Amino acid sequence: MRIFGVILAGGQALRMGGADKAFVPLAGKPLLAHVLDRLEPQVERMLISANGDLARFAAFGCKVIPDAAPQGPLSGILAALLHAADLGATHLVSSPVDTPFLPGDLVPQLLLAAEQSPEGLALARTVDGDHPATALWPVASAPALADFLARGEAKVTRFTTAHHAARASFPDARAFMNLNTPEDLAAAEALLTGDA
Repeated sequence: MRIFGVILAGGQALRMGGADKAFVPLAGKPLLAHVLDRLEPQVERMLISANGDLARFAAFGCKVIPDAAPQGPLSGILAALLHAADLGATHLVSSPVDTPFLPGDLVPQLLLAAEQSPEGLALARTVDGDHPATALWPVASAPALADFLARGEAKVTRFTTAHHAARASFPDARAFMNLNTPEDLAAAEALLTGDA
């Protein structure tokens, strides 16, 4: 089993004033660096899914994979799955770039949950609900995902439901906190400094 990780950094941070969310600072370092710190120790290799000027990510030392046809997170996941498969990976773990508190046992818990899925697909869940962009994807799911996108579908939950994704339950909902607004960023700063 060879597991790669991908950080989904292709979205536009409209609620953050249109800033490049990967580079929004949290406690003095970019959001992307926080997610890398959490996920990189749990996988063999890290990828970044992004579009635009890929050179802006050079300092992070990860291969940057652009979407073939941007349709939201799933197109980034598909591009990363295809690249990971070419390098011999068996699985890919995805995470949005705005989730800086990912748990240290994310990958093993997703792997355990995936044993209950007929297609080996698993996503994170907390008391707040499902977190479908934080998921384990077998590289064998790439053709089905390509077909799904080719039909004009783009909703992550529609794909994960149709393909019987299992859920890995995590006790701390804050581990998957999405930083979408300046208020979210302030709350995350408070958590990191102990002021929350």
